[in-house]
Amino acid sequence: MSDEAPQLRVVIADDQALVRAGFRMILEAQPDIRVVGEAHDGEEALRVVQATRPDVVLMDIRMPGLDGLEATRRLMAERSTRAPVAVPRVLILTTFDLDEYVYAAMQVGACGFLLKDIAPERLVAAVRTVAQDDALLAPTITRRLIERFARPEPTSASVTTSVAGLTPRESEVMALVARGMSNAEIAEELVVSQATVKTHVASLLSKLGLRNRAQIVIAAYESGIVQRGDGARL
Repeated sequence: MSDEAPQLRVVIADDQALVRAGFRMILEAQPDIRVVGEAHDGEEALRVVQATRPDVVLMDIRMPGLDGLEATRRLMAERSTRAPVAVPRVLILTTFDLDEYVYAAMQVGACGFLLKDIAPERLVAAVRTVAQDDALLAPTITRRLIERFARPEPTSASVTTSVAGLTPRESEVMALVARGMSNAEIAEELVVSQATVKTHVASLLSKLGLRNRAQIVIAAYESGIVQRGDGARL
């Protein structure tokens, strides 16, 4: 039996060489993480991902040519058009915490959104978190996201219809996910097993046609299942 522990494979896409070098140094100091490729723009990121098939992509938003949002959109499109080809989790890193970037990144399927001034240990934790298909948002960005969807806005008919088809338990799990709770915390709250929670989350994704937990948060606010002041973690 090999003594080597399984490693998370990571690709770093950023137009600044110093940023890529810094991220690589931080991540490769961990025994369970290996950087398998780098890219300076979205087009190169797509090629590197195709060649290396990483678990996680650190994707800058603002890059020359094809930007990080469009590159993420194209990566996520492979999930539906090239199944069962594995599609990596995308963790967006940027200097700008603007609302439109948060919304767009979540809508195209990014699993996380963090600012570049993140502490090294939090970057490492973020990679591990999104690799497990959990959503991850910086606290300030979570606040912006929640405020955006807490505003009274017309809810699309498709979202309303889909949510209406959820069971009471699924709606309850959806609300807890939207409040930032992990599977373990939801299991404790509902007095069920983590496996049961995972089943409910998988059912939510399937019924609502969503890609990840981040999009569950968006759908919860769009549909009104969770509203401002319901105890979301800011």
